[in-house]
Amino acid sequence: MTVHESQEEELAAQFAQWRQYVQRRPELQKSDADELEDHLRGCVDELVVAGLSADEAFLVAVKRMGSLDELSREFAREHSERLWKQLVLTGETDGIGGSVPDKRARWDLWVMIGCAVGAAISIKVPELFGVAWEQSTPFYAANFSLFGLPWLAAYLGWRRQIRGPLIGIPVALFALGAVAANAYHPTGSSQMVVITSIHLPIALWFVVGLAYVARDWRSSRRRMDFIRFTGEWFVYLVLIALGGGVLVAFMFGTFNAIGVNPETFVIRWLIPCGVMGAIIVAGWLVEAKQSVVENIAPVLTRLFTPLFTAVLLAFLIAVVWSSAGIDVERQALILFDLLLVVVLGLLLYSISARDPLAPPGLFDKLQLALVVSALAIDVLVLFEITGRISGYGTTPNRAVALGENVILLVNLAWSAWLLLAFALRRTRFAKLERWQTGYLPVYAAWAWVVVLAFPPLFNYA
Repeated sequence: MTVHESQEEELAAQFAQWRQYVQRRPELQKSDADELEDHLRGCVDELVVAGLSADEAFLVAVKRMGSLDELSREFAREHSERLWKQLVLTGETDGIGGSVPDKRARWDLWVMIGCAVGAAISIKVPELFGVAWEQSTPFYAANFSLFGLPWLAAYLGWRRQIRGPLIGIPVALFALGAVAANAYHPTGSSQMVVITSIHLPIALWFVVGLAYVARDWRSSRRRMDFIRFTGEWFVYLVLIALGGGVLVAFMFGTFNAIGVNPETFVIRWLIPCGVMGAIIVAGWLVEAKQSVVENIAPVLTRLFTPLFTAVLLAFLIAVVWSSAGIDVERQALILFDLLLVVVLGLLLYSISARDPLAPPGLFDKLQLALVVSALAIDVLVLFEITGRISGYGTTPNRAVALGENVILLVNLAWSAWLLLAFALRRTRFAKLERWQTGYLPVYAAWAWVVVLAFPPLFNYA
């Protein structure tokens, strides 16, 4: 084989690899890929004539065309009607005008339906043993996440083709969560009902994360992918819930018009089964249509970061102005912890959407103000909690809040330091991303400690 033939063969392999990468994007149909490849080949030919080698010409031509994300956005703008079709249709254009079904996407759809039906059935299984939906609030509150999240993990595990021990670990952790939720018989007044109902879903969500990252659980990039998945999943779930609310309203209105009251069906069947199914459907939408609307959660952070910054700064000013202490009763503690978690979420999703090589800008300084404000509020809450514990003793709520605020304090403090160093151009943005993804196991470990150790530690109070 001559040198020229060898270069031609290598160049053909590079084109094939590039085309395979392009065709992964649903925005770009086969005709689009043909157009792009034709343009790329023209650029390569011109560069080869100018004196570059085939390899050099290919790399320069790809660079000139721009990133695939930019190309995808351009095609999405020119063919916006495709985006809505991609939300419900799967398939590849065959180049003649017909559609060749994507077998993998079709299997995804059927597996998703099976898992959604399984989740919907799971929440009705306790009724076979006399545990009624309307009369057993503590049981369903503690076990709610166990009905849907294992099926979501199963769907993601199927998508990732998990094998061997990687299957056993999530199964064992879900079983452990079931034991923790049902090892005692809580009453409606038990603090542990609320604590378990909040922390068990968090602990199990990280088990879903194990199914998502699969063999790449050590990878910071894959952990960030799971953070993106979490945000997109939540957005889809909220949208589905809003649509479900409209459906329920129409159902009540139309059936009442003919003298039929659908309340029993809605409360006992539609809402619980619908919520469980929505958990799986939202995950499927993120996985199947990620490249179509993959930036919803990061875009929302651009909107809400300045708003939350203004609210937190106003709150701090009000605290100083009024000299009033923070109420650290259960509802207030939950509210403040949720506020800090929202701030952390805004930080995470802005990180996930940011170009790590871009220089610091105004939005980075705004984030720094947000994190510093949250850090100040965390310090105030911790001061009030420790004062209440020293004066009135430890309760499960105070102990949980103390631990969570210490964990958040460490994360926010170091994040503020890294953001400040980045704003001053003394460190790279990638360090902040690695810090956040590396800190995720701390939250998972704390959630499991609360679920497993706190009930016996406080005599299931």
